[in-house]
Amino acid sequence: MIMRDASIETTAIGVVGAGSWGTALAQLLASQGFSIDHWVYEDEVREQMRTDRENGRFLPGVRLSDNLHPSGDLDAVVSGKDLVLVVTPSHVTRQTMQRCGPAIDADTIVVSASKGIENQTHLTMSGVLTEVIPGLTDQRLAVLTGPSFAREVARQVPTVVTVASGNPDTAAYVQQVFATPYFRVYTIEDVIGAELGASVKNVIAIAAGVIDGLGLGLNTRAALITRGLVEIRRLGLAMGAQPRTFTGLAGVGDLILTCTGDLSRNHTIGKQIGQGRKLKDLLAEMHMVAEGVKTARSVYNLSRKLGVEMPISQAIYHLLYDDLDPKTALHQLMTRDLKQELDEI
Repeated sequence: MIMRDASIETTAIGVVGAGSWGTALAQLLASQGFSIDHWVYEDEVREQMRTDRENGRFLPGVRLSDNLHPSGDLDAVVSGKDLVLVVTPSHVTRQTMQRCGPAIDADTIVVSASKGIENQTHLTMSGVLTEVIPGLTDQRLAVLTGPSFAREVARQVPTVVTVASGNPDTAAYVQQVFATPYFRVYTIEDVIGAELGASVKNVIAIAAGVIDGLGLGLNTRAALITRGLVEIRRLGLAMGAQPRTFTGLAGVGDLILTCTGDLSRNHTIGKQIGQGRKLKDLLAEMHMVAEGVKTARSVYNLSRKLGVEMPISQAIYHLLYDDLDPKTALHQLMTRDLKQELDEI
């Protein structure tokens, strides 16, 4: 057991969102002895978590700690807490947190583990949270990200992540709360870089899935991951991120996992598209969110707005929303004008 300050041991925590990642993180905290109030949107999921101690819809096969308390009362889950963890799908984060924002205490630390860029505003989740939670500043805000599949975290597979916050004290506090012998937590100060790495990698993971669906080789995948990282870095620099962030867990680490792991929903949806399936049919069958689908629209529009060259991400947008043929997209990418590899910055 990692030693914590006495104040850490008594931390009151609320978790908003009970998808696979939200449930895995709530379980991680509950298994460390914290009493977790957990907001669960779906009535049937909430009832199963209470009675069977399992989230069979989003994280089947994992017995939930008795320290985890599912609730349908959003205000009660977030009020009076030292720390509130937000793990909602990015496209509902604004409306969800707008509902309960006034109930969050003025000194509560808010941690975002949601990954995405809002379509309408092009804000990352930290930007959304500061807009809808009264009085929230970057001093009380942190982002948890890194290469981490929910199912493996729930199985206590050794995992390493990072916490980003503009306030080093906030980052260190969150680090202490989440750290376990199987969940190692680093800290960084680059919030926007961490969020962009976590968001755009989902778009690149769809592209990696398309490559596998087309039956192409490891050469192609390696090239895709490498050039995908270039695109993430370009967008990050245009938005004020620190270049070093993208060489770490929030950048290349998360990108490699999501582009190569069978547990990645974004990779899976890309693979099926590469095999000839249509996006609308795939979405109709899914009950878990593939964040890259919505993020692809945000990245496409944001990159054009900022004048950032992101050919892979833009090709995925056209593939998803304009029904561009995957083989045509690949040909267009491979026959672009030749140029030198490395950006000047």
